[in-house]
Amino acid sequence: MDRFQEMQVFVRIAERGSFSQAAEDLQIPRATVTNLIKRMESRLGARLLERTTRQVRLTHDGEAYYQRCVRLLADLEEADGAFLNTAPKGLLRVNAQGTLAKYFVMPGLPGFLERYPDIVLHLGEDDRLVDMVREGVDCVLRAGALQDSSLVGRQIALMPLVTVASPAYLARFGTPASLEDLEGHRAVDYLSSATGRTMPLDFLVEGRSVLVRPGSVVSVTGAELYTGAALAGLGLAQVPRYRVERELAAGHLRIVLPKAPPAPMPVSVLYPQNRQVSARVRVFTQWLVDVFATAFDQTMPVR
Repeated sequence: MDRFQEMQVFVRIAERGSFSQAAEDLQIPRATVTNLIKRMESRLGARLLERTTRQVRLTHDGEAYYQRCVRLLADLEEADGAFLNTAPKGLLRVNAQGTLAKYFVMPGLPGFLERYPDIVLHLGEDDRLVDMVREGVDCVLRAGALQDSSLVGRQIALMPLVTVASPAYLARFGTPASLEDLEGHRAVDYLSSATGRTMPLDFLVEGRSVLVRPGSVVSVTGAELYTGAALAGLGLAQVPRYRVERELAAGHLRIVLPKAPPAPMPVSVLYPQNRQVSARVRVFTQWLVDVFATAFDQTMPVR
């Protein structure tokens, strides 16, 4: 096994914190991984990893070597791609919010994999903050403002939102014609998974964001529950329009205050701050840009 492959194995162990998980990711025997690290440490004359029965951690020397290996591996992959003009290949681990994966990623995924047949995609579904390095994730697809300062991202779309309520709710509380009319109304509170706090209703008035916090009798943490609460007549909700098109067409929900819509929600691909973006991540991100551009009739800047 050459030094390039040795570095790949070492970096994967460092990021996953486990010899077994690294071996599984790279599809090589665990014994091979163990012997490889022993040879590497012997050749370098330094201990790179502290191993216990519960965890694997980088030593001080291991941390310094890890940083160099990450840069070297990224540079080598970049050089190979530039001079050999080869298509991206290998394992790509992506984590996406469930509704984004369902409505946008999965329908077009066969086309992406046909275009890049040497990429093997592992797609996970989550709304929580993901420890990308520890969990071995290459990039995540999220909607909303960036919460984790250890991540950098590329905004790939602006998602139109609408304020909605059920006919039963509007029959009880009235249909507001202005923000002032929201006095006495209720909202379905959405609890942020990042902060644990409820999100206010957000209205754009003459290009300015105006936050309103009506009273509430229910709080939820999931997108489906949020829409479900609005359908049940429990209050006003602000949701991506694509998620409620069917309910709007059927008359189960109605748009409220259409002249003061919520600010559009950014959709971004995020990745660790200190990691060079691989060719696999770049082509997947550009594919997502095209997917959302078609869905929302938007054009985002090329990077």
